[in-house]
Amino acid sequence: MEILHSRIYGEDQPGTPLLVMHGLFGMSDNWGSFGREFGEKVPVHLIDLRNHGHSFHDDEMSLSAMVEDLAAYIQHHGLQEVDILGHSLGGKVAMQYAVSKSTNIHKLIIADIAPKAYPPHHQKIIEALKAVKMEEANNRGDVEDQLRQYLNETGVIQFLLKNVYIKEDRTLDWRFNLKTLTEKYAEFITVGVEPGVYEGETLFLSGEKSNYILEEDYLLIKEMFPNSEIKTVPKAGHWVQAENPKAFNELVTQFLG
Repeated sequence: MEILHSRIYGEDQPGTPLLVMHGLFGMSDNWGSFGREFGEKVPVHLIDLRNHGHSFHDDEMSLSAMVEDLAAYIQHHGLQEVDILGHSLGGKVAMQYAVSKSTNIHKLIIADIAPKAYPPHHQKIIEALKAVKMEEANNRGDVEDQLRQYLNETGVIQFLLKNVYIKEDRTLDWRFNLKTLTEKYAEFITVGVEPGVYEGETLFLSGEKSNYILEEDYLLIKEMFPNSEIKTVPKAGHWVQAENPKAFNELVTQFLG
């Protein structure tokens, strides 16, 4: 089995390793400053999910496949007990891992996602990504110009542009596997976490300006994660760690103790 790519900070630190998983179209690099800060206290593994970042590309993109990837990663690195932090899609993988294979989790942190099924909500981004003609782009600026014809949120555009890289033949491409992510979208985004219960300590962090975790989701969260607390990151939307890193990092620090 192929092992997920990761960037590790503070590998020699004592304490429980913290595994971090990004969201859809993201990658470990999005969490670099978080990794550097927390890597001064504990080992931090910033993981690229399959079909993202520097990890392998594969035709399968299901929650169960990503759970197996995480299990293989933990075994490969010989980690006995781990703390897990997952944002958005990464949070969904973390929740599914917790309810199905929870034996080695110490503490679990879920950033701005609930265990419920979500309706499709990335259509505009997918439409923009599919419309980009990489063969006509000489640099990131050219890609940005193309994206701007479809998207007007600068933050989202900058987030997507982090995935542009120069191949060996000097042409540009996306780091993520756009084909699989768009074709299998419904199989991993619009499904909820399979029913189960995780009894361990869990922290849900909701962005104050985000609508990903609603009050009506609290009941399901408590059913599946009875030992959980839900806290709000002020002045933050869905990208909680990027929009208010100070408050986000403080809440994570308090919870991990």
